[in-house]
Amino acid sequence: MDSAIKDLIQGLLSFRIWSMLAWQEIRQRYRRSTLGPLWLTLSTGIMILAMGPLYGGLFGQTLDSYFLYLATGIVSWQLISTTIQDSCLAFIGSEGFIKQLKLPLSLYVLRIIWKNLIIYLHTLVIVVIIYIFFPPPIPFQMLFFVFGIFLFSVNAIWVGIVVGLLCARFRDITPIVTSIVGVMFFITPIMWPVKMLGGRLLITELNPFYHFMEIIRGPIIGDQIQPISWIMVILITLFGYLFMLLLYSRFRARIAYWI
Repeated sequence: MDSAIKDLIQGLLSFRIWSMLAWQEIRQRYRRSTLGPLWLTLSTGIMILAMGPLYGGLFGQTLDSYFLYLATGIVSWQLISTTIQDSCLAFIGSEGFIKQLKLPLSLYVLRIIWKNLIIYLHTLVIVVIIYIFFPPPIPFQMLFFVFGIFLFSVNAIWVGIVVGLLCARFRDITPIVTSIVGVMFFITPIMWPVKMLGGRLLITELNPFYHFMEIIRGPIIGDQIQPISWIMVILITLFGYLFMLLLYSRFRARIAYWI
């Protein structure tokens, strides 16, 4: 386990490397585009603009409050889902670096997290625009937004390492992860309000995606985050890191051979 902890610490200390690699990947993806990553912001904004009146009417929501709920839900879900799916290729996609350079392997997971956080900050422009057109009272809970993003990032590290390692060993896991994320989109309250479930809250309370959505989206829209969400996220963090360290310490040395 010491080797896994050492790799993780060295990866975290290599901020200049994984941040540079993240920026390079974003620039390469949009190198011939005028708007660059803002294209993702624009397409997401158009989708929210089209979905807002439709789903707001279906769910009986007022347009001003639902636009904010939908926008924060979509951009938060994009951050969570894209980070998980990109983690499937954390080691496979870095084959050239891993086989030629002696760098901590956790660095390649941190690169993915940083890249998606940068893109997430771009898409938050949509939420700012909605705040301008439908200005709600600024809640004091918004201060917890940074803490929510921090907790998500901390968990994204162990999830990325576990998913990346398993996908490097078993290539069939990548489409399985994609399918699971797709299903979770529909059973997580992203577009529909959780109060529509009535007394059947067990569906959400057992859904880890819901709790991470709550700690990220809740502070922005001024919702009071239930203690169960904080408790679940902390428990997931503790058990997740324990599982990751056990798995990573045993199989980290084999990743270079698997890819």
